[in-house]
Amino acid sequence: MSKTKGKVTLGLLFGAVAGFFAGILSAPQSGKKTRKDLKDSAVDLKKKAASTAEETVGDLKYRAVDAVDDVRDRVLDRYDDAVDAVDELKRRAGRAIDGAKKGFKDEDDEDENGKSDK
Repeated sequence: MSKTKGKVTLGLLFGAVAGFFAGILSAPQSGKKTRKDLKDSAVDLKKKAASTAEETVGDLKYRAVDAVDDVRDRVLDRYDDAVDAVDELKRRAGRAIDGAKKGFKDEDDEDENGKSDK
């Protein structure tokens, strides 16, 4: 339930109750009948409030689960990106090490053959 819908529902509920009480208090009837009507309307109000609260709680639970799922998906995406970046860095480091080894080997071969520029 959206915030606006909840506020409208709550406003309508309170307006209806206020109107009902105003009508009861201004109607010419016995005190016993008026008290019974007030009690009945209070019970109805309690039921409606409980129902609205249950709907709101259900909506909040749904939103919370949705938010948790969204965060989990984002974290997993970032994790996958990090794993890919680490793998790429490993490949680059491996190529750099292989290149350095080859360079040292070529230099050693030149030194053994007497072709060193030094």
